[in-house]
Amino acid sequence: MRVTATRTLAADVWPLLAEPYHLADWWPGYSGVEPDRRGLTAGARWKVVRRRTPGLLRRGGGEGLIVVEQVEPGRALAWNDVGGHYSVAVAVAGPSVSVSLDAAWWRLLDLRAFPRQALGRLEALCETDR
Repeated sequence: MRVTATRTLAADVWPLLAEPYHLADWWPGYSGVEPDRRGLTAGARWKVVRRRTPGLLRRGGGEGLIVVEQVEPGRALAWNDVGGHYSVAVAVAGPSVSVSLDAAWWRLLDLRAFPRQALGRLEALCETDR
């Protein structure tokens, strides 16, 4: 199942998406990121530190692994959260940014608000970058 949120942002969001360490600033599920030596490239494997707040069907905290699946500079970023059992795709088309999360229905009980929250955080970061 998929949940998608779209928002028009006033600033270029790609510099925030392209910096691996910023992922924890805007993705609601993570409080830290440790990219591998490949950085932002398809096939890269990054360690993530999960936020401490538990959800309905998940424990809070702990470490996880994400695999970067797609990188199209200025246009698209996608990753698979291996332990979280979900995939995320971010599409940039000019000022319009879409965030989609694919997961089994039981995972969406906890994660359905993440795309909307991620866009809100990206918007706030873009405003502070000006």
